[in-house]
Amino acid sequence: MSQVGSSWTTTKLGEICAFKYGKALPADDRNGGEVAVYGSNGVVGHHDQSLSDGPTIIIGRKGSYGEINYSNGPSWPIDTAYFVDKDATSQDVRWLSYRLAAMGLNAMNKSAAVPGLNREDAYRLELRLPPLPEQRHVATILDQADALRAKRREALAQLDSLTQSIFIGMFGDPLTNPLGWPETLKLGAVADIVSGVTKGRKIGDVSTRIVPYLAVANVQDKALSLSGVKEIEASEAEIRRYRLLRNDLLLTEGGDPDRRGRGTLWNDELPECIHQNHIFRVRLTSRDVLPLFLNWLVGSARGKKYFLRSAKQTTGIASINMTQLREFPLLLPPLALQQTFATRIQAVESLKATHRAALAELDALFASLQHRAFAGQLS
Repeated sequence: MSQVGSSWTTTKLGEICAFKYGKALPADDRNGGEVAVYGSNGVVGHHDQSLSDGPTIIIGRKGSYGEINYSNGPSWPIDTAYFVDKDATSQDVRWLSYRLAAMGLNAMNKSAAVPGLNREDAYRLELRLPPLPEQRHVATILDQADALRAKRREALAQLDSLTQSIFIGMFGDPLTNPLGWPETLKLGAVADIVSGVTKGRKIGDVSTRIVPYLAVANVQDKALSLSGVKEIEASEAEIRRYRLLRNDLLLTEGGDPDRRGRGTLWNDELPECIHQNHIFRVRLTSRDVLPLFLNWLVGSARGKKYFLRSAKQTTGIASINMTQLREFPLLLPPLALQQTFATRIQAVESLKATHRAALAELDALFASLQHRAFAGQLS
């Protein structure tokens, strides 16, 4: 070790801790006790025995390699993870968990076939090491900041539950339709449904220009992810045909079960945008159905069951087609009730936006505190 100022030292990770191997514990052998069982990316079950001693850092070894989780007490890390407990380090375990999380271990994969973290590579990483009292001080400050973030995330989760409760409370279970809403109308009777532009198609000699387009990854469940929006060359005729308008419902065609019929509304997030062929655009042509209600109905248990039953399996990938989507059986509550639902959901969404903004500020504060803490700038 070499000196860095009066009390800090520079050392290598392998000199201050050891990554111990987790141990396999099949799901059938976990008996549901009070001890958390950790995989490479969090809790995967519970057991009545522990593998670690006291507070434990769990480090993803395979799969979500390099991901850091922390257990306040003894736990059972399985064989896809490493772990560090009080027997594997003489440093403050909570401080070390924060320090490991900031070291970028998830960028250290050396296996092309199966992503994984080699602990010997991690051991060679250098870090600045404060004395134990300073480690505990830093851990306390970061714990307080992290607790504020956790409260915001909990509030957002509760608001998500509230929206689901509002939907069920107003319209009943859409699977069983206990309130007896009319259900003979099909989606194709009230909406214009089109698939999108195909990548790699032959355009010919027509003039084109570059426009943004949405792919499956951008369309989430009642949310839109605009990170990584790509661009494509398209003709003016294609842009007119596929251009998204406010309140268009975007539904994904297939893939994993959670992607079939997954959808969200377009609210003019970009000045101009089209969509690819693995996304259906549903544009309502009837005033009897509100876009927000349709989004919730399609994403409900009713929609999931219908798409699961209707999906075609091709080369291991299940998908829905235009005909199946048009045949989706609607429920048709009174328009006034749909409007009341939309007003209530929009109020909740406004609250969620406030919490998300506050959470973003807390995330920025936490990152700043981390940077200052590990540079020795926290008094």
